[in-house]
Amino acid sequence: PAPALLADVPDGQPVWDEEVFGPVVCLRAVPDLDAAFETANASRYGLHAAVFTRGLDTAFRALEELEAGGVVVNEVPGYRCDVAPYGGVKDSGIGREGPRFAIEELTVTKMAVIRP
Repeated sequence: PAPALLADVPDGQPVWDEEVFGPVVCLRAVPDLDAAFETANASRYGLHAAVFTRGLDTAFRALEELEAGGVVVNEVPGYRCDVAPYGGVKDSGIGREGPRFAIEELTVTKMAVIRP
């Protein structure tokens, strides 16, 4: 499908309130960075977030305050590095992916006691 850019989508619309897996971007004007973070964090989902900025202080604030499994700066939120943990928070995802997490998922921890 062709990418879609939707402006001024109101709360209560599925495309704004639900997790959309597709080439869709919803835009909403907010008065400042505090309102932007508040709007983003109001979602019940939190897979990945992206912030585009020239300010290192804004980048680090986004990393600290955005409620998402990953925050990328100056890159699309779908960016993924296979050796790093990948997953969401809130109602996004079912845990983490990545080498360490795959090993844990495929390992059964068992205690064994053998008396001679």
